[in-house]
Amino acid sequence: MKAMILAAGLGTRLKPFTNHHPKALAPVAGKPILQRNIEHLQLYGITNLVVNVHHFAEQVIDALHTNHGWGSQVTISHETPEALETGGGLQNALRYFEQEEDLLMLNADVLTNIDFTAMIGYHRQKNAFATLATTNRSSSRFLYFDDTTNRLCGWGNSKTSQSIVPLPALHMHTAAFSGIQIINRAIFNHMPFTGKFSIIDVYLHFCQQYPIYKYDHSQGWFFDIGTPEKLEQATAFFEMGHR
Repeated sequence: MKAMILAAGLGTRLKPFTNHHPKALAPVAGKPILQRNIEHLQLYGITNLVVNVHHFAEQVIDALHTNHGWGSQVTISHETPEALETGGGLQNALRYFEQEEDLLMLNADVLTNIDFTAMIGYHRQKNAFATLATTNRSSSRFLYFDDTTNRLCGWGNSKTSQSIVPLPALHMHTAAFSGIQIINRAIFNHMPFTGKFSIIDVYLHFCQQYPIYKYDHSQGWFFDIGTPEKLEQATAFFEMGHR
């Protein structure tokens, strides 16, 4: 399976580092986040990658070129004149996945020990149009899932009291999205969005029509490197010898 790493974002919460660098190159115990994700994918035989770029794009491209993709074959997907967010970024890169039935996509700023082989197996067993990695961590933004089927029902934000539930269920629970997903590219055959949009909007649009499931990996560790504090926590974690 080919994978896409989303590395185009502005990383505004990670300032001041992102005033001069892309967040994908933020160092965690001596290695950029991007390198750590590439090496984790390699553990599961995933070495054919697409990386999208926008914010300080030349720095990401130079790092990948200088380090020979850290051992993986990497194709660059350019986003100009603006970053296209998670959904638009994938749509812009779909031409690189024409031979793929499914593709794996993850945010560059997450670090985890998730078992991609197990997740891919679950996705194929469920014959899912999308499988979303989640944990039971606390988050102001969350997804709703059916208690019985683990099928996606909707989205919510506790800070704004917003909620969108296209597929109501009798009993639902919430889970925090990890920014990691496996997507059947057929979900884009009738895409109603263009330009800049979130992949979550795609899932909410299609969840009534297509089966979209969660894959819980709460038993492992997970870092969302969104702020300097989270970057410090991840660095301390890896400096203790975790891999």
